[in-house]
Amino acid sequence: MTSSNDTPSLDSTSDFPNIVPPSQGKISLLTAICIVVANMIGTGVFTSLGFQVIDIQSGFAILFLWLIGGIFALSGALCYGELGAAMPRSGGEYHYLSKIYHPLLGFLSGWVSVTVGFAAPIAATAMAFGKYISSVFPIFNYPTLIALIAVILVSFIHSQTLKIGSIFQQSFTVLKVILILIFILCGFSFANPQPIQFLPNINDFSIILSSSFAISLVYVTYSYSGWNAAVYLASELQEPEKNLPRSLLIGTLIVTILYLLLNFIFLYTTPLNQLAGQLEIGYIAAQQIFGNFGAKLMGLLIGFGLISSISSMVLTGPRVTQVIGEDIPLFKILSRKNKHGIPYYAICFQLAIVMILIITASFEAVITYLGFTLTLCSVITVLGVFVYRWRCPDAPRPYQTWGYPITPIIFLGISLWMLIFIFQDKPLESLAGLGTIALGLPFYFIGVHKKLV
Repeated sequence: MTSSNDTPSLDSTSDFPNIVPPSQGKISLLTAICIVVANMIGTGVFTSLGFQVIDIQSGFAILFLWLIGGIFALSGALCYGELGAAMPRSGGEYHYLSKIYHPLLGFLSGWVSVTVGFAAPIAATAMAFGKYISSVFPIFNYPTLIALIAVILVSFIHSQTLKIGSIFQQSFTVLKVILILIFILCGFSFANPQPIQFLPNINDFSIILSSSFAISLVYVTYSYSGWNAAVYLASELQEPEKNLPRSLLIGTLIVTILYLLLNFIFLYTTPLNQLAGQLEIGYIAAQQIFGNFGAKLMGLLIGFGLISSISSMVLTGPRVTQVIGEDIPLFKILSRKNKHGIPYYAICFQLAIVMILIITASFEAVITYLGFTLTLCSVITVLGVFVYRWRCPDAPRPYQTWGYPITPIIFLGISLWMLIFIFQDKPLESLAGLGTIALGLPFYFIGVHKKLV
């Protein structure tokens, strides 16, 4: 880790001996796309619509809401694609912010990712999986135990070889997408259409400009989170300069299309009064399409689809921890790999945090302020596209952000609006998020001091 007066070079990756050369990359483009898709499609799309239709009764306005969320995610993916192609090392924001701004800023971003950024969503998704299984099989009414078993098994699989982990990730992600497509096709084929208007009318424009629409957009963008998943293991991608931007763009585009189709089917098949205020939107819509038995079966399949989300985060999270361990001696043990090149200690460290959050149920409190801190990190990273071009105009850029400078401005504009809204709506949680970042300061300075000594 360099000091503030020793700015690191930004035009080469040769100073990173731990980077796997592109020719030796082990993660294919397909697996990287699956990681992005699996990270994005969690419980959000199956739960948030119920709260949106309380105030928004227009099919067009709701679909437009999800389209804006997709544009937001695509804009972020385009910007991250440029940085990832130019600096193809694992670690995501930790690596980019360290190189563009200062190692301290990178470490604080990585600190959030290592401590709660991945662990809390893994815990939440595992608990959702446990509840789905318990609801379908009441005899196994132990959601916490099911959640613990799920995260332990998935972590064990990803601690073996990268090939085994990739096959596992691909299989469950493809299964998830197939199930969603079956759900969509059955909705078109078997459900009774509801009297809802999907074409725009004059009233829709006032809805789009309303505060209810703005509030709903915050939660929609949460459902799109994960579009940057592949950047956390860039070092292990085949030809990262090409495949990293491709995986981000293709994965995000696939999810945007699926989200629009899913929400269309929810609205097309189910009366709005049955959706309003409800959490289990997927289950309610499945009842309309398949009946009670089919809905339970679909609930079970959706539950197993959450395994791919857990898997993708278990796969990506430890790579941030590993890279921090490579750079800072204080955390060196977390960078150690097993004989198959897997960051085993980092996986175990993340698993321990996840299990604590599940057992104590504290992940719910963590997630309430996680959105503010992660959005803040993304804003600083996307702003780095401008800073990096200004500081190093001649640096190699295998991929450049499409639509620059409009694309990053769209992302920054929506993100800054959300940060302001979140801070106004949840000031204590936002301050708690900033406090979590601040807790990383002593660890950074201790780590830097140990390195200098």
